[in-house]
Amino acid sequence: MSLLNVLGTELKPCCFNPLTGYFRDGFCKTIEEDTGTHILCAVVDKEFLAFTKSKGNDLSTPIPYYNFPGLQPGDKWCLCISRWLQALKENKAPRLFLEACHKDALQYTTLEILKKYAFVE
Repeated sequence: MSLLNVLGTELKPCCFNPLTGYFRDGFCKTIEEDTGTHILCAVVDKEFLAFTKSKGNDLSTPIPYYNFPGLQPGDKWCLCISRWLQALKENKAPRLFLEACHKDALQYTTLEILKKYAFVE
């Protein structure tokens, strides 16, 4: 059984370098123990990185202990749905790679809203 994305097709990987996802397997998928619900594949930008740092989640500073290189603008990363929605309300939401956003995101927002933030390569 394959996992589905918000478009109803097979879930694509978000990123392998840096390795992302709750399971650090490159995919934005979740389980009950994932309290952050890391299901959106975002292409982070400078504004979002500053925003999330201001909210106590610094994604730009490396943490060698966790083999985390720190994110740079343009990197793809599995984000918590709640953080993205918070950023959306404050006009800081990053673009999304919809093919790699897990279908469970549709429990929190609409496909119409997600499509407005679609990243086009």
